[in-house]
Formats: sequence, structure tokens, C-alpha cells
Amino acid sequence: MAKTPLLGRTLDELKEIVLGLGMPKFTAGQIASWMYGKKVSSIDEMTNLSLKNRELLKASYEIGCSAPVHEMRSADGTVKYLFSVSEGSFVETVYIPEDERATLCVSSQVGCKMNCKFCMTGKQGFAQDLTAAQILNQIYSVPERDTLTNIVFMGMGEPFDNLDEVLRALDVLTSDYGYGWSPKRITVSSVGLRKGLRRFLDLSDCHLAISLHSPFPAQRKELMPAEKAYPIAEIVEELRRYDFSKQRRLSFEYIMFKGVNDSMVYAKELVKLLRGLDCRINLIRFHAIPGADLEGSEPETMLAFRDYLTGHGIFSTIRASRGEDIFAACGMLSTAKRQNIDSE
Repeated sequence: MAKTPLLGRTLDELKEIVLGLGMPKFTAGQIASWMYGKKVSSIDEMTNLSLKNRELLKASYEIGCSAPVHEMRSADGTVKYLFSVSEGSFVETVYIPEDERATLCVSSQVGCKMNCKFCMTGKQGFAQDLTAAQILNQIYSVPERDTLTNIVFMGMGEPFDNLDEVLRALDVLTSDYGYGWSPKRITVSSVGLRKGLRRFLDLSDCHLAISLHSPFPAQRKELMPAEKAYPIAEIVEELRRYDFSKQRRLSFEYIMFKGVNDSMVYAKELVKLLRGLDCRINLIRFHAIPGADLEGSEPETMLAFRDYLTGHGIFSTIRASRGEDIFAACGMLSTAKRQNIDSE
């Protein structure tokens, strides 16, 4: 009979568990300390719990951590890990070292419902939501876990489509009983699901990144079908209700496609759309994926685009391409793994 993971449980949830087993309430804090502080892999390692209480816990619960089943290492130091989350289902997690930063990109779903034209994960379709335990396991079980400086929810899936579990994971990451991280070290990316957007901004202090990719509604809908239900103009107006001038940062992700959205017409429209909003734009060169008739923009085009935006009041950066030699685009490694299983 499968045991229930303790990983991903908030302190309040751990208190409910221990009280239900007849243990003192303070035992919950001890369990949290062993998991989130000392990062143990088994209940047996929780040596300040009595043997009786450890046996009680073990009867129904486990830590719930599991190592990656596959990894690919890039010449630039990027590592892509593959985690198994259920029979035949996998998610990707990417470790990205850069100067003084060490960023981990985590997934929130197996597959995705958004079906963006340029995204390999979207082409998989949607399979399942990840639990908070499965989200946190991506952080808990990578070898570089103790060197991490930043977490980004920019892997497989749409975080706001699985917001309850994402918020639970964020609570563990930012609370004193958990990892104790500053929210400034965590960024959550979304296409802009409106209901989830409001909840996230009201309940979390983590940074927000919105996938934009075109300022023109018709073209954005072609690239991102979610534009039909969640128009970028309405998302921007919603964002104007919040204060991003202090610690929380708002950014827009803009993948640049050669001859599609990289001319100055687009830069000028972006300035009009975002004028007066305290934000930045991250320009990203497209990584080619099978079945998408899109190419990445030329470096000089991206530089000119960036300089125009920054010169007109919207601070913009060009995100360095990483891991191009190891299935760089999100979803490619998990797709390959699934295809290999299907062919066996």
C-alpha cells in the first residue's frame, strides 16, 4: 500500500498529522526541521523522535523524495534532470549556474493545457498536476541543492493552473519552518490566467513573470491560444492595480522569432502596451523544436530591439542561451523519454 509523502506539507499540515497519530504538537516542528533543514531521506534519520513515534509515522508516511532517473550535462555547466512522477510520466528540472548565481528551473505539471505553438511541453498535451511534494522533490533531490541561489517556476506546465500546490510549495520555500528563502529569490511564470494571477499576487510575495511574446492580440492568440481567454491587454490592466516599485519584481518574457515578432514595429507596440508599468522585459532567443516553423532571431536584431526598449523607458535584458547541446527547449527530454518507452 502506497505511503503518503511528508515532503511538501506545511507546518500546520504536519501538526494535523502528528496530532492525529497521538504525538505532541511540537513533533511537527521537529519533522519540518529534519526535512527542510537537514534534508533527510528517511524517517529513521529523525533521531530526536522516539522510536515509537518513528514507527507510527513510517506505518503510513514517508519523506517522499526520489532521485532523478536521468540527467544530461551541457558544456556550459547547465544540467537537465528528468524525474519520474508516475508510471510513464516525467518532468524536467534544469540547473543553470552563472557567475554568482545558481538557478533551478522547476516544473509544476506533466505536460500543459496551454498549447503554445513554440513549446514542446504544450505539444505533449496535459497529463497531470504535480503535488507540492513532487514540485519540492525537484529541489530536494538535485545534487546541487545546497548551492542554489534562485528558483524559477518556468519548467513544464502552467503554474497558475495548479496554483494550490504551487502556493503550498512556495509556503514551504519561504517560511521559517521550511527553507526560509526570501521571496525575492523565487520567480513564478504564467501566461496570465486571471483568477490565478489575482490569488498569486494577493497570497505570495514572489516575483512574477508573464509570457507575452507578441503585443498584438491576433498574433499572440496564434502563438498562445490562451490569449483568447486571457487577453494580454486585460492582464496588463490587472497588473496596474499592484505596486511593483518595491521588492517584488514584474517581468515579461518575450521569445524572439526571426521575421515574426522581432521588428521595431513590435518594440514600439510593447512600449505603448507597458507604458507606466514598473516592469522589465526579458528577451529570449527561440530554441528550435520539432514541428514548429519558427526560427530564433539574429543576435544583432535582439540587441537593437533591447536598446530601443531600454531607450524608451522599459529596462530590457537578453537572456543568455544555455544548454543548447542537451535538448535545450523545455519538454524535449521528457518527450524523448516517453517516445522511447512507447517504442519498447
